[in-house]
Amino acid sequence: MEQQNIDEVTGLKTHNEKETGISVSCRCLAECPLSQFMNRRLFLGQAALGSGALLTAQANPWPSVAPDRKLGVALVGLGTYSTLQLAPALQHTERCQLAGIVTGTPAKAQAWMQQYAIPQANVYDYQTFDRLADNPAIDIVYVVLPNAMHAEYVIRAAKAGKHVICEKPMGLNVRECEQMIQACRQAGVKLSVGYRLYFEPHHLEVRRLAQSKELGTVKLMETALGFSMADPKSWRLNKQLGGGGAIMDLGVYAVQGARRTIGEDPIAVTAQGFVRDKAVFKGIYESMFFQLEFPGGALSSSSTTYTSYVDRLYATTGYQWFGLQPAFNATGARGDSSNGKIELSTPPFQQIRQLDAFAANILDNTEPLASGAEGLKDIRIIDAIVRAADTGRRVEIDWNG
Repeated sequence: MEQQNIDEVTGLKTHNEKETGISVSCRCLAECPLSQFMNRRLFLGQAALGSGALLTAQANPWPSVAPDRKLGVALVGLGTYSTLQLAPALQHTERCQLAGIVTGTPAKAQAWMQQYAIPQANVYDYQTFDRLADNPAIDIVYVVLPNAMHAEYVIRAAKAGKHVICEKPMGLNVRECEQMIQACRQAGVKLSVGYRLYFEPHHLEVRRLAQSKELGTVKLMETALGFSMADPKSWRLNKQLGGGGAIMDLGVYAVQGARRTIGEDPIAVTAQGFVRDKAVFKGIYESMFFQLEFPGGALSSSSTTYTSYVDRLYATTGYQWFGLQPAFNATGARGDSSNGKIELSTPPFQQIRQLDAFAANILDNTEPLASGAEGLKDIRIIDAIVRAADTGRRVEIDWNG
């Protein structure tokens, strides 16, 4: 895993300790109302694309007719994830292409224009962002900005009449997610969250195994994702900037791994939060363990941490079992089961299918699989997990609220 280059967003002025109240070097968007927020973690790697035996009804929302042209995608933020994952993936997509960029760093703009043959007319900064509305070459805006800036730029993209993909986590809280969904609905554009694993073949296969009951009914699951992050200067450890530490950053994968495999939404959660190094982890949990209860009776024990590397998904039906290790890493999943290895072919980037699927949703006017509603669902669960850890009580999740 690599940390995102925090200079990626614009290359504008640097906050000092007096301005932010924290001793972390981060670039701000001087022209942006959310300039007090900054920086975004991104999780790297490679792999993904399909297999014919993979829950095809939901995993292949391909268009019924070929488009007249590839849909144009503009990447907003040119950090590690855009540079090493999204831009390369867009060189392999069939239904969309890299058509524009938004960056506050002129040197990056020049380098990207040269590398990807992007015309000057399709290059924007954060002051000119809203002019995207006048550019018919841009169909999709992919927001790859710090967590605290997701809501603003998704809403602005929607108002510009562009379909939107928002990187995870979708927002800092339920209210932000609801505002994004409403803005896209009012603008008549589609909204998706950058959930690459919704289209990753190993994840689709374990989901198929669980929901087909081929190895029996899942009774217990374990999901976990974590890595070492003990740098007190990192924005990830600042609640205002990162939104809550590992549970927001990595926990979303552990939540998804359980609920997407089982195919149900949890009805209640218990959780425990731990802080061993209080000098480093302030206002956020260093590690979290949480247990999800599902309406069909299945239970999931999950964890996320900023202290150690862990990356696995495991499901058992009694004497039969299946799982992935690593599971959530973008460098590729590996699967095994009581019936043998889960070996599936994958393309160079997991995002290829994700991007093409969203283009297909636009062309066919269908609902995205990784929809804004899915992003909202995960944030609602994470909110319940944090409340359970804070109070030490079992928290029921109100899906009607």
